[in-house]
Amino acid sequence: QVQLVESGGGLVQAGGSLQLSCAASGRTFTIYHMGWYRQAPGKERDFVASVDTSDNTIYADSMKGRVIISRDTAKDTVFLQVHNLSPEDTAIYLCYAVVGGGVAYWGQGTHVTVSS
Repeated sequence: QVQLVESGGGLVQAGGSLQLSCAASGRTFTIYHMGWYRQAPGKERDFVASVDTSDNTIYADSMKGRVIISRDTAKDTVFLQVHNLSPEDTAIYLCYAVVGGGVAYWGQGTHVTVSS
């Protein structure tokens, strides 16, 4: 199994930036790719970005140009930078990891609140 712990959320002013981290532990060698979703209050969970073991990245069209996903292989950690934040970015940001067989693991999420 894989365990995921997110960090880096909090209260940010509009126009600012933040960096979220997702640390994986357990059978991390089985991970194919990791990424982020977010879920705003009262809304569905939306894909944000992902990165695979070859450092190939995928971004949601709505987030392109404002987010950067990266990973530190040695630390089994994935990062998500979000720039030019607006109140519409207020959400819980959830990290996931997909392992062999298509099994997905999720973290508990980290809350991001953007004030206007």
